[in-house]
Amino acid sequence: MNETYEKAGVSIEAGDETVRRIKTLARSTFGKNVLSDIGLFGSFYELDLEKYHKPVLVSSVDGVGTKLKVAFAMDRHDTVGHDLVNHCVNDIAVCGAEPLYFLDYMAFGKLDPAVAEKIVEGFTRGCLENGCALIGGETAEMPGLYTEGEYDMSGTIVGVVEKDRVINGSGINKGDILIGYRSSGLHTNGYSLARKVLFSRYSPREYMDELGGRLGDELLSIHRSYLKLIKSLHDAGLVNGLSHITGGGIVGNTTRVVPKSLDLRINWSAWEIPPVFELIRKTGGISEEEMRHVFNLGIGLIAIVPPQNVDRAIQIAKEQGEESILIGEIV
Repeated sequence: MNETYEKAGVSIEAGDETVRRIKTLARSTFGKNVLSDIGLFGSFYELDLEKYHKPVLVSSVDGVGTKLKVAFAMDRHDTVGHDLVNHCVNDIAVCGAEPLYFLDYMAFGKLDPAVAEKIVEGFTRGCLENGCALIGGETAEMPGLYTEGEYDMSGTIVGVVEKDRVINGSGINKGDILIGYRSSGLHTNGYSLARKVLFSRYSPREYMDELGGRLGDELLSIHRSYLKLIKSLHDAGLVNGLSHITGGGIVGNTTRVVPKSLDLRINWSAWEIPPVFELIRKTGGISEEEMRHVFNLGIGLIAIVPPQNVDRAIQIAKEQGEESILIGEIV
């Protein structure tokens, strides 16, 4: 039969072309700590131990879920990689860590080097924004597992924090204030519900007056990085806890860091819900309870701050152009 890997649906040449395209992008994120180039079996990163007394490595792995379906529908692939880096960075930043390096995994039904390059452009922008290196990854072509024209991806971030600067919520007390900081939309959560509701009635490319643009472009808004703000608040010694609002909403994520003897009191009227969430709610007839459980509703980060530190925290955020919203307290 003279079968070949190519006939089975896997192109080694496409893989080689993809590596060629992305090497320069990855190298642009390298600093002096990166000791290896793209293409070896492992990636080498030298930790500067002189900067730390007791360094603790902090890592996280995640994906962007079915937000990828919106990227497919819009044939736009340059944002989801940036989403993924920022999401992973936020997850370790709320623990007090600064990112060191990022690793990616991409899996295609049929590998398109041009699409892969666009995704890695997003990874690169995210790594440059957050001061970390894109030091390696894996690109897989798996015909029969993924539909041609579609792909999946995940990312792993590794960061470091001084042991006595770890933020784990253990210092949270009754009376601490919850300060919320705005999201840039859905970020990377709730897309299965959002797509089911919105795409049953509207086209992703449809212009929506209430959004001031196309629906798909709004849904592809890049997940914000809060690293700079978190670092400023942490360096000033102002926070007892931090919560990155992802799947599970404000309550589900924030209770993860609050001691079990305490609870949250949220003032849900403290901020105006962005139009995209109102569109989802109205179109799907979704209850307020379900909306709060699934979506961030416009708040992407929460700092848990002692009352005496609130004014200073607001001032630091204002210096960075951030609006501080007092959304509740610890009870």
